[in-house]
Amino acid sequence: MRPINGDHVTEAVAGCTAALRAAVDRDWRAVRAGRLEWDCHATAVHVADDLIAYAGNLAGRAQDAYVPFELKFLDEGTGNAGLLHVIETTGALLAAAVRTAPPGVRAFHPYPFRSADAQGFAAMGIAEVLLHTHDMAEGLDIPYEPPAELVEALLACLFPHVQPGPAPWPTLLWATGRGELPGRAPVTEWRWMNNLVIPAGRFTLTGLRPAAAHDLRLGGDGGFTWLDGGPYEGTREAASFLMKAYEGGVHRPEFGVFVLVRHEDGRAIGGLGFHGVPDEDGRVEIGYDLVEGARGQGYATEALRALADWALARDDVGSLFATIERDNTPSQAVVTRVGFVPVSGEDGTEPASGLLHYELRG
Repeated sequence: MRPINGDHVTEAVAGCTAALRAAVDRDWRAVRAGRLEWDCHATAVHVADDLIAYAGNLAGRAQDAYVPFELKFLDEGTGNAGLLHVIETTGALLAAAVRTAPPGVRAFHPYPFRSADAQGFAAMGIAEVLLHTHDMAEGLDIPYEPPAELVEALLACLFPHVQPGPAPWPTLLWATGRGELPGRAPVTEWRWMNNLVIPAGRFTLTGLRPAAAHDLRLGGDGGFTWLDGGPYEGTREAASFLMKAYEGGVHRPEFGVFVLVRHEDGRAIGGLGFHGVPDEDGRVEIGYDLVEGARGQGYATEALRALADWALARDDVGSLFATIERDNTPSQAVVTRVGFVPVSGEDGTEPASGLLHYELRG
């Protein structure tokens, strides 16, 4: 499982154009693109339009709306071969924008959290290429199947809420309403999902994707530049739980794990997140840790307050709770400063457990 990058965009576009060249002499305007309402020519233009739009929004750092331009027209007389050249060109522009984007840069995209990073824009471009090449190939009756490793990476990046299936390509087709998967109901409505980021004063809470969680679980850095000594073991353990939820099909990214990325130097200084989704009463557990060199500077309080505010503003969350060891007085001070109060007894102690329990209600 690999994080998406600009090379993957190039790979996806090369596979698209190679497949469609087998039908370059056909009349694409006369052939419907699979289950779409568009013909194959309009679908190919749409792919090029999306690629240049994603490149433009990322390169232009769009914040509140798309950069106001579209690829509306081709030169008069442009044939299918020329259209494939346009797809190659716009794909190269997106790949370049992804490769040159500084770490942490995000730009506008409406769904679901109104922004995406370079990896997200690369993945969205790849999704457009793979899925619409499938649509056109289906209409033109030509073979097409992208590399399994590329599709696996795409699923982990943009479809973290979808349980991996027996093979990546059939799973992606099923998840986007283009095919069937044994044991799963047909999909009639779908959306991809970029990772969530939450501003938190001196740093950003950056939602952890499955590929990054997988790397952290195996002892890697998850694609982050950590402060010396990081990540702490608690973050690796949380990443492991995230992967188990993803593999089991019960991962909800908004209730996953967040890495604290400091603004001043771009370094990751800790992890913070949920132990699962809210229960039927809207109660959800929260946990956190910091790299040793970042402790004692108010970061944990700042991060916990930001995540608590975000969670308790939701309709499906009524309260947060935290479990802390009795001798961990610094962590007890953090939750107390944020407004958590002891529960389960006068001092919050679970009998004979040595643990303290705290709750914060909305």
